[in-house]
Order: sequence, then structure tokens, then C-alpha cells
Amino acid sequence: MQQASIFISDGEDQLHLRHIWKKPGGVPIFMLHGLIENGYIFYTEKGKGLACFLAEQGFDVYVGDLRGRGKSSPAINAKSKFGQHEAITRDIPLFLEKIQQLNTQKTHLVAHSWGGVLLTSFLARYPHWLDKILSKTCFGTKRIVTAKTLEAYFKLGFMWRYIAPMLAKNKGYFDAKKFRFGSDSETQQSLSESIAWVIPGQWHDQSDGFDYYHAAENINWPPTWHFTGINDRALGHRQDVQLFINESSNYAAKFSVLSKKSGSLVDYDHINILTHAQAVNDHFPQLSSWLKQQR
Repeated sequence: MQQASIFISDGEDQLHLRHIWKKPGGVPIFMLHGLIENGYIFYTEKGKGLACFLAEQGFDVYVGDLRGRGKSSPAINAKSKFGQHEAITRDIPLFLEKIQQLNTQKTHLVAHSWGGVLLTSFLARYPHWLDKILSKTCFGTKRIVTAKTLEAYFKLGFMWRYIAPMLAKNKGYFDAKKFRFGSDSETQQSLSESIAWVIPGQWHDQSDGFDYYHAAENINWPPTWHFTGINDRALGHRQDVQLFINESSNYAAKFSVLSKKSGSLVDYDHINILTHAQAVNDHFPQLSSWLKQQR
């Protein structure tokens, strides 16, 4: 298995795309992380993670670092003004265009958490891309939060809506890694936009008003599989994942809640659904088989 970094220039910014493959000619997969994350949720340089597993299965895997995160540069700082509008209208198209240049086959999409919201929004906004997409897979993806759990109240009701904006205002951006709330930073703009979307209400763009909800109603979605863990009680609660499937009008989507009761080896949560050592013996092979069927 081989790994290489690809850098895409966009003005003064450099977007990082990690390429992971074992043999040439594989079907491409694009992976996108969520908020306060970067591409390392999918891979390690030593060959662990879902991206590396799928590369071993013959896929041509590309993992993106959204603007300012991971190995993209410059890193998010007090001068960073971009948000999720730029992720949807600039970053994702640039990633997919680069992948198309390198591998002209249709592409699978895989996302974790908020990355699934961004990818779904992208496809709703730019439906002409659907002709180049084979499937969409989301791990722990929700938009709004309705789960009434203690963890949801603390992480989203208190930390995300109140503490994070206060810390971001003081520093000029939210340094989630410093406060052990995540693995990467968010801009004030991104934080503000995500807070607006987490609260039940209209799914529209905060920058230009684009109506993603009504656009999604007219989309003929590619084969889609949503996963979440039974122990994901806040950031990808099964109740809220189902709500996102419904509001996306993706009624044919598969949905699996991973738990020992349902046959999994582990009661997974929001993070270890991608990082647990047992995942390679559990849902990773299932996903690989399903992706190969979509050809």
C-alpha cells in the first residue's frame, strides 16, 4: 500500500488531499471529515483506518482536509473568514475535480459526521455531479439535534452553542484541540453556520440563502448507506440520523445501527465507529462488499 499527499492551490490556500492505494486502476473513493476534525479520522500513515482498509481491498482512496484543517494550509487562525459555504462551493468541488483528473471513473463518497451534511448539501446544490457519483456512505451524520440525552445537552446544548462561541470570540477562532474538544480548529464563521443548522429549522445557506431542503426533494440520490453506533448518544444519535435521511428525501437509503445486539462485535460510538480495532472484522468488510456491488 502506498500513500502520497496532493496539494491543490486556491488563491493563498493549499488544500490537502491524501492519496492511498495499493494497485492502479481501482475505483475511486473520496472521504470527507466532519467538524473539529481532519482527514486522520480515516487513516494513519502506518496503514490503519477505513481509508487504508479500502485501499487494501483495491479501491483508489482520496481523503480530503477541508480548508485550514489537517495538512491544508495555512492553518485556521484569527484571520480565517471562511465557513461551510466555502466548503460546499469551493473545497468539495476542487477535491472532486482533482480526483477526476487522476481517475476518470465514477466515485464513491464516504463521510464522517458533519462531512455527510456538507457532501449532501454539495450534491443538492450541484446535481450535475450526480452523474459522476457511484454511492454515498455516512458515519454518524446528522444535521439537527433532537436527542434528549445528557451527552447531547452537554456537548451540543452547552459546549457547542455557548462555550465554543465564547472561546472563538476571545481568540478569533475555535481552537478545539487546545481545549480537548476535538482534533482540529473551526473558524468563527463555520462555528456560527453549524450552530444555525444544528437547531431545528430551515436547511438553507447562511451566505446566499440557497435552499438545500427543497433542492434535496428533487434529487435522485445514488445508493446510500448510513451507519451510526448504538453508543453515539449526541453527535450522531440514531434518532437524528433518521431525521437527516428523511429531510434529505433519501428514502431508499440503508441505515444500520451498530451494536452487539444487532450482531456487531462492539457497541460503537461516534469516533470508534471508524477507529476501533475490531471495525476491520465488523462493518468495514460489509461496506467494502457493498461498494463493490454498486459498480
